[in-house]
Amino acid sequence: MLIGLLQQPLRQVAQNCSRVWNDRRAMDVVLQQAFGTIPYCKYLYALDINAHQISDNISVDGLIDSEFGRDRSERPYMREAVPSNGFLLSESYISMRAKRPSLTAIQLVRNDAGEALGFVGADFALRDLPLTASLYEEPRQWRQIKGDPSIRGTVFHQTRTESVMDQNIDTVLGVIEELMLDHGVFHVMLHFSSSRAVVWAMDDPYRYRLLDIDSLMHPDMCMAYPKRQYPEDAVVPANAIRQVLESLRALRMMDDTFYLRSGTLNIFNGIVGLTFSCDGSHYIPWDEFLQKDEAFWVRG
Repeated sequence: MLIGLLQQPLRQVAQNCSRVWNDRRAMDVVLQQAFGTIPYCKYLYALDINAHQISDNISVDGLIDSEFGRDRSERPYMREAVPSNGFLLSESYISMRAKRPSLTAIQLVRNDAGEALGFVGADFALRDLPLTASLYEEPRQWRQIKGDPSIRGTVFHQTRTESVMDQNIDTVLGVIEELMLDHGVFHVMLHFSSSRAVVWAMDDPYRYRLLDIDSLMHPDMCMAYPKRQYPEDAVVPANAIRQVLESLRALRMMDDTFYLRSGTLNIFNGIVGLTFSCDGSHYIPWDEFLQKDEAFWVRG
């Protein structure tokens, strides 16, 4: 869509600039006149064939003469290959000054004899561009991420220490199951080693709640969360919540050296997150998770 919006206007700008090439003031006038024809443009400028700027920056606020003479040859958009038609819409990158996601359109400038003179560049801030894609959807597939190498290297020199959560695991899992089934909690993060949990509730999804072990050991804490029916669009069936929680318990207790440090469950995307004592992490669909026994994780 952006190529369709930008290609023809920039081609026209390049043609107009070619007639006044190497005349800084005349080129600034041409670029100023063209600025309004480039939708969503933040800066417009001209570069010689070596990517040195030979015009001022044209912006919505007027001329910015401090950019004249700038060497842009190492910027990401000048390191991409310009297609044969002379127009390039770059990959996104982080801008040098504002440190924000940006992209640049480049149009090759030629004289009447077809010789390359340089380029016209137009910069865009991604936040100024119209929404062009649907919301990113997390893939429902098993992913494994390696953790801190220093932790992996010492995993066989550590031993699981029984935490307060371990000692009260039946109560803790009962409270978490109740919150998820009947009180609108859709995402939970259980930190077994530090005896805490972090939860997100449907009634206030933009804020998380930190539950210490005292809260997790008292079932009446559930009354602090409104009663809610289990959502029909949840990926994880209601009757699988307890199975997932029990599997997390089993991984926590399975070995004194290789054991679960934290586990997460989100009922809407159906992903179980696991972080082990070696600092390795797994993100796995709930149903696939339930198919794996303890021996599998020890071998892995």
